[in-house]
Amino acid sequence: MRNAPFLLFVWSVLFTAGSLADSLEGKDIEVQVKMIGENIIIDLNFAVPATQQEVWEVLTDFDGMAGFVSNLEESKVVSVSSKDKFTIFQRGAAIYGPVSFPFESIREVRLIPHRKIGTHLISGNMRKLEGITHLTNEGGQTRVVHRTDAIPKNWIPETVGKIFIEHEMREQFNEMRNEIIKRKMAALKETDVREKR
Repeated sequence: MRNAPFLLFVWSVLFTAGSLADSLEGKDIEVQVKMIGENIIIDLNFAVPATQQEVWEVLTDFDGMAGFVSNLEESKVVSVSSKDKFTIFQRGAAIYGPVSFPFESIREVRLIPHRKIGTHLISGNMRKLEGITHLTNEGGQTRVVHRTDAIPKNWIPETVGKIFIEHEMREQFNEMRNEIIKRKMAALKETDVREKR
C-alpha cells in the first residue's frame, strides 16, 4: 500500500468539487464582470485540491507562465527589488471567436508568501491594471479569490466585453489550476516511485 497517498489524491481530484470534466473545463470557476463607466471590475474565485504552497508556486511562476497559459506569448521577471517585490513583463493575445485583443504590460508584483499576490501596472496598453489574489486554506484544498480593476485605453462595448473578459479570465485561471494539479500529481508519483525503491 505504498502508493496509497497517490491513489487518495487521484480519488480526491476525481470526486471533490463537482465532476472532473467541469473542473478541467473551468465551468466551476466563478467569474463576475462589472463595467462601471470606464472601469472594468473582475471578481473570480475557485478551489483547487492542493496546498497553498503548491498553488503559490504556479501562480508566481512568472518566468514559466507562458508554458502553461495559452494566451501568453512571453512572460518573464525583468527586475528584482527584493524576494517579495519585483517587476514582470508579459505579452500575448486574448482571442475569443472573431474578437482579438493583443496585450502587453510591465507590472510591479508584491507578495505576502502563500497568502497574497498584488500587481500594479507600470506601463502597457491599458490605462489602469490592478490585481489582487488571495489564497486561503479550506481543509484539503485552497480557495483562490482574485480581483482585477482595469481601465482599457480603447472603449469596449459592454455586451461583447463582458462575455469576452469572462471567457478569458476563466480560461486563464483554469489553465493555471490544471498546471497546479499536474505538478502535484507528478510530485506524488515521484515520491511513490522513490518509496518503492
